[in-house]
Amino acid sequence: MTLNTQDPDLVHQAAIVIDTHADTPLRLLDQGFDLAGPIDGGDFNLDAARAGNLSAQFFAVFVEPTQHVVRYAHRAMEMIDALKRQIALHSDQVAFVTSAEGILAAHREGKLAALMGMEGGHCIEGSLALLRQYHTLGARYLTLTWNNSNGWADSSSDLHDTLVQHTEDGLSSFGEEVIREMNRLGMMVDISHVSEPTFYRVLSVSRAPVIASHSSARALCNTPRNLSDDMIRAVAESCGADSKGGVVMVNFFSAFLSQTYLDAQKVMLPEFERAAQELKNQATAEGQAIPWSAIERLRRSYGDGIPRPPFSILIDHIDHIARTGGVDHVGLGSDFDGVDSQLPEGMSSPADLPKITAALMDRGYTADDCHKILGGNLLRVFREVEEVARELQA
Repeated sequence: MTLNTQDPDLVHQAAIVIDTHADTPLRLLDQGFDLAGPIDGGDFNLDAARAGNLSAQFFAVFVEPTQHVVRYAHRAMEMIDALKRQIALHSDQVAFVTSAEGILAAHREGKLAALMGMEGGHCIEGSLALLRQYHTLGARYLTLTWNNSNGWADSSSDLHDTLVQHTEDGLSSFGEEVIREMNRLGMMVDISHVSEPTFYRVLSVSRAPVIASHSSARALCNTPRNLSDDMIRAVAESCGADSKGGVVMVNFFSAFLSQTYLDAQKVMLPEFERAAQELKNQATAEGQAIPWSAIERLRRSYGDGIPRPPFSILIDHIDHIARTGGVDHVGLGSDFDGVDSQLPEGMSSPADLPKITAALMDRGYTADDCHKILGGNLLRVFREVEEVARELQA
C-alpha cells in the first residue's frame, strides 16, 4: 500500500509495527509482573505498546542454561504457561496468534498480537519431539543458540572457548535435521547469537529465508553478536532467486549499537564479575540458588553507570543494514526487558517507537520504506516460511 503523506505520525499509525524480541516472560514468571501493570524498572507493558502503535510482539522464552541444567524444558513450560495466563487475563487487549494472518486479524480487532519464540536451542534438549511440541504450543521461531553452544550449533559467544565442545563445521548432522524440521513445521530459523560457521552452514541447509531476531551491524559496533556486512547480504539473499530473502531485526541494546558504550562496558566487566561472584557465594553460604534476575539487576546497576548513547545511533544501524542488504531486509528486534543496561537516549519502551519512523523520514525514507522496516518485511518472511512449510508438508 502506498501512503501519500509526509507526516511521520500518520505514517506510523498506519503501519503494522512488529517487534521480534522481548524477554518479558522472564519478568512474568520470576517477578509476577502483570502486562497491564506499571513498567516498574523494565521496558514493556500494554500501555506503552498501545502508545507506540505496536501491532505484534514476539515474546522470547529464554532458559538460562547454567541455572536450569537438565530442566530446560521444565523451565520453558513454566514460562510459556506464565505468558499464556497473562494473555488470557488481558484477552480484551491481547490475542495469542501463530501466523502472519493472525497478526493482521488481531490488528483489525484493535488488539496486540502476542507471538512466541524460543531463545536458545538447548531448550529442545536434543529432541525433535520437543521442537515439535514447542511449535504445537505456538512457538514460531527458534534462536538456534544463546551465548552457549549446544552440541549441534555453535554460539558466537563461546566459539574460542577450548573447554566447550563445538561442531566440526558449525552445524552437526542433528543440527541439519533441526533446520529441516523447522522448515517443515513453519518455524522461522533465527540466527541471532550463532557463530559465523554456524550462520553460513544454516543458510546452506534452510529451504526458507532466515531471520536475525535481535542483532545489529558489526560495521558500526564490533561485537560477534552483530552481523558483518557479508552476513547481512547473505541474510538478504537467503534461499536464492526463488525467495525474496530474510530480514535482520535491529537490537536496541546500547552495547550492540555503540562502540564507545561497548568499550566502557568491557572496562567495568571485571568489577561486575567480582560483585556477581560475591553475590553467588553469599547465596551458596545460605543454601540458596541465586536467581538469574538478581544477577541481571546487578549487571544493569553497573551498566546504568555508563552514559547512554544518542538515539541517532539506533537509526544509524537501521540505515546501515538497509543500505547494505536493502530496505526489504531490515526490521525491529528491540530486546526489551532483556538488556542489562539502559537503551539509547529517547528509547525507553514501545511508546517511543514512533520516534524511529520520524527519524527515518528525516533521513529520506518514504512512507512505504518505513512500513517495510516497521513490520512489513517480517510479515513477508513469515508468510514465505509458512508457504515453504505447506509445500514440504504436501
